Amino acid sequence: MSTLSSRLGGGTDDTRQFAVLAGDLLVVSLVVAAGIVEHHGFAGLADPFTTVETIVPFAVGWLLCAALAGLYRADALTDPRTAGRLTAVTALAAVNVGLLLRASPYFAGGTAWPFPLVITGTVLGIVVPWRLALVRLLGGE
Repeated sequence: MSTLSSRLGGGTDDTRQFAVLAGDLLVVSLVVAAGIVEHHGFAGLADPFTTVETIVPFAVGWLLCAALAGLYRADALTDPRTAGRLTAVTALAAVNVGLLLRASPYFAGGTAWPFPLVITGTVLGIVVPWRLALVRLLGGE
């Protein structure tokens, strides 16, 4: 029986870390895209540049904060407690970095109230369970 762990485990640790990073970025991007659809309908995704410009601040925040938190260490990929804790810390920090970038003059959009609460809660509520499920699939406890 082929498991996700055996499929990703056949390569190097770098391959596994990259695959999990790609999955994390996809989940964060889908959360942001869902927000675009919620506010503008599917027509909001019609302009690829605007969609990417909306996602990039949160993806950059994720990359920076995940690196600082050590989210892709081996124990964060196998131990559910470590994964849950580091993913929650990364999500809280990354959303705030994304909000700061989005409020800067370099990106369109803004951070009108209560957007920070909504995006933080949504990312936490989706990314943490995603990571815990992934750790379980990878063979964690």
